[in-house]
Amino acid sequence: MHTTVGIIGGGPAGLLLARLLHNAGIDTVTLESRDRAHVENRQRAGILEQGTVDVLRSAGVGDRMDREGLVHDGIELRFDGRSHRVDFPSLTGGRTVMVYAQTEVVKDLIALRSKDAGPLLFGARALAVEGADTDRPLIRYLHEGREQTLSCDYVVGCDGFHGVARQAIPTSIRTTYERTYPYSWLGILAEAAPVYDELIYAHSPRGFALASMRTPTVSRLYLQVDNGTDPADWPDERIWDELDARLALSGDAGVQLTRGAVSGKAVLPMRSSVTEPMRYGRVFLAGDAAHIVPPTGAKGLNLAVSDVTVLARALVQAHGSDSAELLDAYSDTCLRRVWRAEQFSYEMTTTLHHDPAHSPFETRLQLSRLDRLAVSGHAAAELAENYTGLPIDY
Repeated sequence: MHTTVGIIGGGPAGLLLARLLHNAGIDTVTLESRDRAHVENRQRAGILEQGTVDVLRSAGVGDRMDREGLVHDGIELRFDGRSHRVDFPSLTGGRTVMVYAQTEVVKDLIALRSKDAGPLLFGARALAVEGADTDRPLIRYLHEGREQTLSCDYVVGCDGFHGVARQAIPTSIRTTYERTYPYSWLGILAEAAPVYDELIYAHSPRGFALASMRTPTVSRLYLQVDNGTDPADWPDERIWDELDARLALSGDAGVQLTRGAVSGKAVLPMRSSVTEPMRYGRVFLAGDAAHIVPPTGAKGLNLAVSDVTVLARALVQAHGSDSAELLDAYSDTCLRRVWRAEQFSYEMTTTLHHDPAHSPFETRLQLSRLDRLAVSGHAAAELAENYTGLPIDY
């Protein structure tokens, strides 16, 4: 079997790229190692930048998002017994974010792919990418018990950090920059009304806490915990009590932690990673295959969308005019935005979390940085600009 673009990975990056190329009349085949039910139910990010929302709409994937998504005009920071709201539109010229879970984006993209009858193979595990530096790279994959090959004009790896696409870039030219943080997140889904109508980021001597949501009746809440924490060591009552202590909401009108049934619980490690370059020959990396950010800055899904938007434009140019100008610039174009997002995510993470190795001096520095956000319009604007998202072609 041959296709113009072979896509490894049926997450949001791979599915959106397939959609963008379908709209441009370019054929693709997408290989996803998991089954459809698993892909449509894995919990991931829930904050969409303004640019991501715009891309999904222009790609024809925005109808349900616009009906069910929750537009947010800001976030609240809580620290040192204070609260401060960062108003996005007033600081960014009108930009906002939207709460709409990655799970729902994936469902929408799969539904459209099925409607278009585009090749999307679930349970197709990529084994290797061969001939990356040739005109016809191929993907070896296992599907329905048989090893098969897919020859391509281009291969795009949207298969995560441990996927085979990264391995197609020779180690002699591949560099991975990494940082592991000394804490994790314990995240829960709860059948409970959200604490507030916007996200609350809380710095506390007991550790970081985040109050988010999925819908008006479902909350998504996080607690900083030690690396290696077993979720079983955190019964529901302990989680709610700790959220109460860290968010410190008592006495605030219109802000309330409502306890409800916990429907999901997991520990999320925190790390940063960037692989350079994001292209070798006719193999391109996108999303988590190229970079990982800690979730504090809400950048993971949004970086994946910007990657495939840039790549789709480049592939359309190459397909229509035989010009490789945008393809040749792909890695450098994306990495500028990737490193900016890595810096923002690092700053948010290290400012808001309690590092076990921190001295009281370093904690005071954290509080000083947060105070600066509360009193300086320039500092707040910098946060708002990065949180709502830099331009796709930054």
